[in-house]
Amino acid sequence: MTARRHVPDGPWPPRAMDAWVPHRGPLSLLDAVEHSDEHGIEARVRVPVDGVFGGDDGVPAWVGIEYMAQAVAAWSGARARAAGGSPKVGYLLGSRRYEAAVPVFPVGADLRVLAQCELMGDNGLGMFDCRIEHGGRVLASGRLSVYEPPADSKQAAPSGAPRE
Repeated sequence: MTARRHVPDGPWPPRAMDAWVPHRGPLSLLDAVEHSDEHGIEARVRVPVDGVFGGDDGVPAWVGIEYMAQAVAAWSGARARAAGGSPKVGYLLGSRRYEAAVPVFPVGADLRVLAQCELMGDNGLGMFDCRIEHGGRVLASGRLSVYEPPADSKQAAPSGAPRE
């Protein structure tokens, strides 16, 4: 599969999404980062016709949770890069109030994935308010709880989380 994911012209030089998220290959779902700052991120996804989760009509709306989680990962990666580091593995602990207004994200739709940091503790626990928009309409929204092991932590995953 040829990498077509990129960051558009903006605050960063164009780079593959691999520079912003630890996800690789067909499971790297974001296409671009439009904007990121200390409070949140705006990413883009063009719903693929032949993606891992795609069907004839598009991608099931439940995949929106992963779009949101990868936007949070890109936000964390942008912060790490700004501090001279590289993206780290993080964990999606859960989602709350995930609601989708559609059953499927249609093939070819250019989705805006927005994640706003509500809390990021020194212990690596965070909460993000997220939404997915298309054509000015909110297609999905929810809150994600995440964990990113602190840099000085010897623990790679929260207790009970899978380890790679």
